Amino acid sequence: MRKMEWDEQLASLAKEWAASCHTNHSHQLNSSTFTHIGWNSRLNPHGVASFSDVIDSWFEEGKDFVYSSGQCRQNATCQHYTQLVWATSSHIGCANQLCLKEGNLWEIYVCAYYPGGNWEANGRLVTPYKQGVYCSLCTSSMSGCYRLWDHVGGLCEIPRNPCRMSCGHHGHLNVSSCKCKCDAGFTGRFCQVRCSVRCVHGHFKEEECSCLCDVGYGGAECTAKVQFPLRSCDVTIDGECFTVSSEADTYYGAKMHCQEQGGILAQIHNQKVQDILAFYLSQLETKNEVSNADFETQNYWIGLSYKPLKDSFRWDTGGIPRFSSFAFGQPDNQGFGNCVELQASSAFSWNDQRCKTKNRYICQHAAEHIAQWHNGS
Repeated sequence: MRKMEWDEQLASLAKEWAASCHTNHSHQLNSSTFTHIGWNSRLNPHGVASFSDVIDSWFEEGKDFVYSSGQCRQNATCQHYTQLVWATSSHIGCANQLCLKEGNLWEIYVCAYYPGGNWEANGRLVTPYKQGVYCSLCTSSMSGCYRLWDHVGGLCEIPRNPCRMSCGHHGHLNVSSCKCKCDAGFTGRFCQVRCSVRCVHGHFKEEECSCLCDVGYGGAECTAKVQFPLRSCDVTIDGECFTVSSEADTYYGAKMHCQEQGGILAQIHNQKVQDILAFYLSQLETKNEVSNADFETQNYWIGLSYKPLKDSFRWDTGGIPRFSSFAFGQPDNQGFGNCVELQASSAFSWNDQRCKTKNRYICQHAAEHIAQWHNGS
């Protein structure tokens, strides 16, 4: 689990909700910093419980939570508990307020968590944590392992990784970032690729020697008109459609297949999407049918790769990642890895991998793609 930090803005949002004296989150709270906030609340007669008593009562719901099924026992409530222990939440803010209701004095307790939790995938609750050795699934953004005072467990914190790479003859190493800065005309993690390509209905992405096609076009040079409709979504998250391939291919082969379907390789911009995709993939039969045994994996490409000209990882659309879920110790630059996969062995956290590795992959269809899909254009 992540180490939780107190956040004053979340506390202010909790205070705003508590001031309404309603246990149902029925009004909109605005935050310029946080999206996908999770909530817990409790209304008690004044004087019967402290804040620590309330939190203890939320935790006590865990006795009715059945981890193997990810569900609460019949006629019991567990969602205060699952939010309280949600493994990928990292910030919290709480508040309480006295409330006068029908002549009686009550006290409301509210806590806001970020990123939130209690996500659902296809109508089923995503499990709030994964059982196993503590700290074994810390991602690089959650980091190394912080031992609790009693030495029986640990929490994820920020790691430090050494440079273990060189940039060949066509670039130089930025020691502070452990990344290559390539000379003009070269790309690749180790500045080993010279490239050019022509894009008809799209624009050229120099960092990866490929095209980003306009909506409705696909293929290596964006010359093929995509035919709609395609297939139904495997999972829908906040209006975005995600489909999981049954076949395996290299990173750039996967990218081309998604473009041919009028989409892009999946982009993960927040913990909610990460949690839901990781849960969904864990439910699948993940063996790839690939004839070459060297390339059989249980991993999935997403649309993120290292761009030497930008000296950073970038999404295929050019965006800078504002969210990261790299596994602990990753990216480690091992095996010329400059493309990113969801790695089954680390609960589908991110790993940098050689782009020629054959993985299954996840395509994403945004609203403009789905509009064409439904219109049959």
